[in-house]
Amino acid sequence: MKKLLVCIALVLVSLSRCVESQLQVGFYKDSCRLAEFIVKDEVRKAFIKDKGLAAGLVRMHFHDCFVRGCEGSVLIDSTLSNTAEKDSPANNPSLRGFEVIDSAKARLETMCKGVVSCADILAFAARDSVEITGGFGYNVPAGRRDGRVSLAPETINLPLPSFNVNQLTQLFANKGFTQEEMVTLSGAHTIGRSHCTSFNNRLYSFNTTVNQDPSLDPTYASMLKQRCPQNNDSTLVVPMDPPSPNMMDTSYYQGILANRGLFTSDQTLLTNSATANQVTQNARNPFIWKKIFAAAMVKMGKIGVLTGSAGEIRANCRVINS
Repeated sequence: MKKLLVCIALVLVSLSRCVESQLQVGFYKDSCRLAEFIVKDEVRKAFIKDKGLAAGLVRMHFHDCFVRGCEGSVLIDSTLSNTAEKDSPANNPSLRGFEVIDSAKARLETMCKGVVSCADILAFAARDSVEITGGFGYNVPAGRRDGRVSLAPETINLPLPSFNVNQLTQLFANKGFTQEEMVTLSGAHTIGRSHCTSFNNRLYSFNTTVNQDPSLDPTYASMLKQRCPQNNDSTLVVPMDPPSPNMMDTSYYQGILANRGLFTSDQTLLTNSATANQVTQNARNPFIWKKIFAAAMVKMGKIGVLTGSAGEIRANCRVINS
């Protein structure tokens, strides 16, 4: 039995490496050589109009990869008979940037019809968003194909703002990440915004003993209460990292050390000695964090990819091919 388990493990590792080997940097150099340039151009134009879209695209890539793998299922629209991932409570109304992917896809279909997948467009756009907000650029291995299924209930695979450090560690481990990589990727919360409804419980109904989360800096809590009254207005938003909401920097980690992590899932990183140490190290070493964040993004982009003849190349990222 032990030998059988070892054999199965070796087969799974072999299959994983096989899939990864089919993703290649410069995948479109012959079939659509301007593919990455066009995506970068669309991200740049969108960022000029709305700097928050960069954070939206990074988050969208994460939400794509953690549900069914990086195969563009988050982009598919709901139908009368099916509620898609994008319309689940985890993604709606918070997920944004779909129009950037649409614009890039439209240009690419004009230039290279049926060649560049929506999943790759999203992976490129996330990389470009990291770079345009001050993070390190990185090479994106491409060759992903698009999935044909998108189911709202499967967003249960996404972390919740209320998760504690053990829940986060386990969820990321399920996707092949170490605890250190989980802390690294959590740093994406250094850009973007959150709806008040994602953390209002920390301000008004933390538990049966206290209304306000005692781990939250009181001054910061007062500021949040001014922006987020108790009425749970789902349209109200605040920056994830107030000092630099549009900069990919380590201010997020500095905020956690000052008890100003917005979500429970942010502040919980101080409740474990190993993750607390990583928060401190990242706060002190922005260059190193940017480097390991880029590496973690490359790794995330390989989760559950479809390659070869699997899946399809969608003509419209919102709709599976008929």
